[in-house]
Amino acid sequence: MITFNYETKFQLENEQILSNWIQKCIEKEGCELGEINYIFCDDAYLLQLNIKFLQHDTLTDIISFDNSLGKLINGDVFISVERVQENAHIFNVSFDDEIRRVMIHGVLHYIGFKDKTPAEKETMRAKENEYLKLFK
Repeated sequence: MITFNYETKFQLENEQILSNWIQKCIEKEGCELGEINYIFCDDAYLLQLNIKFLQHDTLTDIISFDNSLGKLINGDVFISVERVQENAHIFNVSFDDEIRRVMIHGVLHYIGFKDKTPAEKETMRAKENEYLKLFK
């Protein structure tokens, strides 16, 4: 089950379409959907989480807490809507594309993809692009 929570005025459109897409991506990777909670918030909210749990005093677009058990995908994905808006502008993409990229990015971490090294980042970006195309 996927739930969407809002700590800001932002509200997703088409939650069910996004849920179906995310589930399809998970299944395509040979995994099963457990429970994923998306929490949409602002920079200040996410910064506090970043400091408290990761000891990083920096802004970020996403923090994900993985509670997966093997192939059963579970977790909490916190997304700063402000960061996503700014990144969409910087990368010259639509807000909708960037929010979907960040949403699937968190799930890909749960599945086992990393993004610390240049090679891992390249693989992660390729997977994000693959699943963004699946959405359309």
